[in-house]
Amino acid sequence: MKSTGKSAAANSQKLHKVLAQSGLGSRRAMEQWIRDGRVTVNGIVAGIGTRVTPRDLVRVDKHEVRWPAPRRLPRVLIYHKPEGEIASRDDPQGRPTVFAKLPRLRGAKWLAVGRLDYNTCGLLIFTTSGELANRMMHPSFAVEREYAVRTLGRLSPEQVAKLKSGIMLDDGIARCSAVEDEGGEGANHWYRIVLAEGRNRVVRRMFEALGLTVSRLLRVRFGIISLPPRLKRGQLNELAPEEVARLMEWLKLKGD
Repeated sequence: MKSTGKSAAANSQKLHKVLAQSGLGSRRAMEQWIRDGRVTVNGIVAGIGTRVTPRDLVRVDKHEVRWPAPRRLPRVLIYHKPEGEIASRDDPQGRPTVFAKLPRLRGAKWLAVGRLDYNTCGLLIFTTSGELANRMMHPSFAVEREYAVRTLGRLSPEQVAKLKSGIMLDDGIARCSAVEDEGGEGANHWYRIVLAEGRNRVVRRMFEALGLTVSRLLRVRFGIISLPPRLKRGQLNELAPEEVARLMEWLKLKGD
């Protein structure tokens, strides 16, 4: 039954937000689904800006969408991704995917917060909340990513300055907010760097632009979530409710 009246309007929410909170994807993806005509409200094809209440019947591709439970915390997993796994659900080459190790869900799906390429290891975050994932990944929030980088050769002071001031790549300027020398032996040298973006292979491309090869790349932090030292490669850990609540509060403050 379609909601009417002032009280219903006061309790309504934007449709794409409700879909994202239901764990179906990011707000941006949900907006595209609406544009594609995949979403109906009370049997009528929805449009951008449509508002709904719990009394409305929302369907995506004829599948009914459950209204998000009030004050229900999303689930958040942290995974120590090893090299040799892809961060996509399917791969034409048949390579192992990180999603194969995740616990099964009912009425929702796991969303990867950013990606790590095939040869990159370290912290990978999964959540059932499209809104949470979007806030962590969207460039406007500039959430920091911290990496341990092993290079063949050492950075000169001039190269460190370039990493901090900005390097022009084929898709725009990329810069580090911090570059720390972590030492090394022989030809290999370790650095700890911090960026506030997650473009494809951006760390490797920055070092390649300086003439240095990255021989190993490990993400150790994403926002306020750090890779636990005791979490071995290939292992998962689910955040406790109080940790999820802290993350959501931090993201709210970050965005407001």
